[in-house]
Amino acid sequence: MDLSNLKPAKGATKKEKRIGRGEGSGRGGTSTRGHKGAKSRSGYSSKRGFEGGQMPLVRRVPKFGFTNPTRVEYKGINLDTLQALAESKGLSAIDPTVLHANGLIAKNDKLKVLGRGELKGAITITAHAFSATAKAAIEAKGGKVELIASVAEKA
Repeated sequence: MDLSNLKPAKGATKKEKRIGRGEGSGRGGTSTRGHKGAKSRSGYSSKRGFEGGQMPLVRRVPKFGFTNPTRVEYKGINLDTLQALAESKGLSAIDPTVLHANGLIAKNDKLKVLGRGELKGAITITAHAFSATAKAAIEAKGGKVELIASVAEKA
């Protein structure tokens, strides 16, 4: 037994349909494309979303709403999460690079600190935005709040 003896199991493979090889093949003449019309020609492809003259789904479904092109989306991190991170890693200062290194935010996420939970000690936190309750809680424990100025605010 060697590689030259190997072949697929009986019935596992089918012969390829050879189209346009004469009338005797049963697939000559129009080569299974029917008669005339764009679909019988070479190079035919229908438009994306075309539904044969029926009103396409994209036009049947109503549109509404608005997407604000200048919206700024923040990734929210609560104080209890920051406290747990500070305790486990022994940190006194937290910024987006530290959070990215620990898998809490993506590299280009804008960070907003939110006020759930409480801090046990003074921590310096650097972020793009702070909620009022988070800012008050950080400063009440003797911590510092440092804002990162974004490009939009500088202009």
